[in-house]
Amino acid sequence: MDYVGFAKVGVEMAVKFSEIIYGSFGNCVCLENGRIKLIATAEAGPRIVYFGAVDGENMLFEDNDRNFYEINRGYGVWYAYGGHRVWTAPEKMPETYLPDNSGVVYNFCKNTLTLTAPVTIFGKQISMEITMDEGNSITILNKIENCSGKPAIFAPWSITGLAAGGTEYIPLCKEDKGFLPNRTMALWSYSDIKDERFTLTNDYAKLRQDPNNKKAFKVGFNATDGYIEYEKGGCIFRLTFDDYKNMKYPDFSCNFETYTNHLFLECELLGEMKSYAPNETAVIREKWEIIKGNV
Repeated sequence: MDYVGFAKVGVEMAVKFSEIIYGSFGNCVCLENGRIKLIATAEAGPRIVYFGAVDGENMLFEDNDRNFYEINRGYGVWYAYGGHRVWTAPEKMPETYLPDNSGVVYNFCKNTLTLTAPVTIFGKQISMEITMDEGNSITILNKIENCSGKPAIFAPWSITGLAAGGTEYIPLCKEDKGFLPNRTMALWSYSDIKDERFTLTNDYAKLRQDPNNKKAFKVGFNATDGYIEYEKGGCIFRLTFDDYKNMKYPDFSCNFETYTNHLFLECELLGEMKSYAPNETAVIREKWEIIKGNV
């Protein structure tokens, strides 16, 4: 039997929680407030696989056919599933692609959905706290706790896979630092600087998702404005994150990275790269909004 709970968040609006069966993902949990809807998996992850306006389309990528996966020898098969996930940086085998195909523990209280995965064999526990407001936005706390009993060097890494067919806009740093540099850009070995999907101006970078272009492309930046936008089908997915700080980030000190192929486009946030003590938790905070209109 489905459990449905309500938490008052205003005179006319309420956040509704329910347990549902969704697409190829099986048992899931859903949050709705009359304006926006979010669906997260209960049998894998944690993953958020749906986010959009209640009368609109899903802004997140859904890998219903499991086309995007990695075989992690000795550990099994890691599936992207689509949508939003949390990793640790730097990217490496076998830890990054450790399969997370088992269930999560979930709890809903006071407009906040908490999803908690089991502790991994590498001594880390991933969880998400998702709070929905009365309007068109949610706030996510992505958490990675060091449960290993010894210090661990890593950075938290939040990845959101967006649906095909949209265009991403990334504001670039415009602070005048005189003789000093103000912009960082990192490119991966498979990234073609002349890729027709990628446009670079003095004010912003633009990356277009093209379902007909199978070649992978990835780039990173020091994103100092604290937000990016992805426009698709007359809606804008706006991702807001904490200010760029004077600390060590991975990948030539990039706090934001983006990746695309023929299936999806990813927005990737990175936190501080450091030694996390036993029982210390790394956190990335982000806000998602759905806005009707064009960039």
